[in-house]
Amino acid sequence: MRGAEGRPEALRRRAISTNARLILLASIIGLPAALYALTQLLLLPFILAVTGVTVGVIAMAFCQRGQYERAGAAQVYGTLLCGLLLTVADPAIADFGLAIAVLAPVQASLLSRTPVKKRAWAILVAVVGFGAAAHFGMLGWPEPFSFSYALMGGFIFCVAATIVAVSANRLNSVFEVYEKAQINAYRHLIEHVQDAVMRFAPDGTVLFTSRSSEKLFGCRRFELSGNGLIERIHVLDRPAYLTAFAEANQDGLTRRIEIRMRRDEPGPSAAPPKFVWVEVSLTPVIDEDMPRGRNEVVILLRDVTERHDQMIELQRARKAAEEASNAKSRFLATIGHELRTPLNAIVGFSEMMTSGVVGDLSPQHNEYATLIQQSGHHLIGVVRMLLDMSRLEAGKFELNTEPLAPESLVEPCLKMVDAMAREKSVRLMTDIPRTLPLLIADERACRQILINLLSNAVKFSNEHSVVTLAMKRQGRHLAISVADHGIGMGEESVQRIGEPFFQAQDGLARRYEGTGLGLSIVKGLVELHDGTLHASSSPGEGTVMTVLLPINGPETKVEETGAVTPLHRDPVTQHMPQWYDERKRAL
Repeated sequence: MRGAEGRPEALRRRAISTNARLILLASIIGLPAALYALTQLLLLPFILAVTGVTVGVIAMAFCQRGQYERAGAAQVYGTLLCGLLLTVADPAIADFGLAIAVLAPVQASLLSRTPVKKRAWAILVAVVGFGAAAHFGMLGWPEPFSFSYALMGGFIFCVAATIVAVSANRLNSVFEVYEKAQINAYRHLIEHVQDAVMRFAPDGTVLFTSRSSEKLFGCRRFELSGNGLIERIHVLDRPAYLTAFAEANQDGLTRRIEIRMRRDEPGPSAAPPKFVWVEVSLTPVIDEDMPRGRNEVVILLRDVTERHDQMIELQRARKAAEEASNAKSRFLATIGHELRTPLNAIVGFSEMMTSGVVGDLSPQHNEYATLIQQSGHHLIGVVRMLLDMSRLEAGKFELNTEPLAPESLVEPCLKMVDAMAREKSVRLMTDIPRTLPLLIADERACRQILINLLSNAVKFSNEHSVVTLAMKRQGRHLAISVADHGIGMGEESVQRIGEPFFQAQDGLARRYEGTGLGLSIVKGLVELHDGTLHASSSPGEGTVMTVLLPINGPETKVEETGAVTPLHRDPVTQHMPQWYDERKRAL
């Protein structure tokens, strides 16, 4: 139904208007007889005729104004009034008046809304009460009962019954029109929906096939009847389809599967058929009133070939990326191991030369050996970072967590960067409270985090500036921050902190050495601890790097741990027999 302007509502309004005309016509027909009865000093027929004319006129006036609810209510109340008058006038317990009054709620149920229905039933109860009072002599009509009253009551009953019959007929038409409109709407929807729709009988016979199936399979609809649909399913996918159909048909379960189905290419120069991926949704049509058995099944078929192709491309791209990442990690690890051995030899022999183990060197040769030693140490540091980064990316960096005092990390890490700080006249300061909670973490990884952060801060600080290392508890985390007053970074650079080989000053004109792996390693180690890395920086003002580590350590991943099988079962409580208690008491 499309609101108040729909076809069913129009039929209901037409029924109300027709009823108003019937009431007015019947009242006008009975008015001469009522006037004749009035000359015979019978007042009731005249009152009933006038009531009918009045109700008919009022109802038609409401209909002309479009107030059909009020018109229907006026008809119901007029019927109840006529019934009340005839019930009071006739002392019999069952009379035409009571029958007329009973028809009023029926009429209200057919054509009126809920409030009018409730009032009609309430007034009917009152009419029955007045009828009972008239039967027992407690209430009566001032005129003696006449046979003409019975004739008038029969006439009014016939009119009321005709009105109810007309209303019921109109209402039946309303439901027929509504049902037909719904069926047409559903058929239009099914015929024009993009997904193909098929309906199967309980025995598996095809009852309906939508028009969109022709586009999906490239054939006429009738070709899918019988075994036409099964024959189009790929041989390897037929068991899955038949199983899903049986579960929907017999067990009443909704199933969704993806299978390959053959699509024909129509046309004079028809190409060979090809298989496409189709998503099949099987829904049983369960009738609660019918005994349990096989159900009708409605199937929706959707072409998902493009989605499957995209998934395959994504899988290929992911596999290629994983292989490239693994290859890169293997390359870095291999190069790192291959470089470490000769570098250790270079650094070792250069230290022997500078220390005078192999004899005294000239000042120029000693300078050369010192440069070789420094360069070797630098390359060893680069190799170590490459190896750490490759292990982090490969997920092979294992943490050995244990309780440790955070303040115990400060002094060793400051000594590691003290020489670098003295070269740039940078002062190292700390802000560590006296009491800090024990931190459950990997001590080696935490040292690496602090050393990398302090080295970066000193490297990018201006001369005669200050680098501050601070620690404090922040809720369930330990906050470690390193602040410098160096060159700082822009917002775009801050967003990229943690990317491997990224440097804020990149290119050939950069002023600072480095590989861009320091903060990447920090970020990886922090994430292994289930922590977070934050950066706050402004160009020319400095940078503050903050690390938040959970005090209780990283959470245990359930999926990464094996199932623990208990070796001993808990003893089951056994109830001692009653004779044992008797024996104890006897002893």
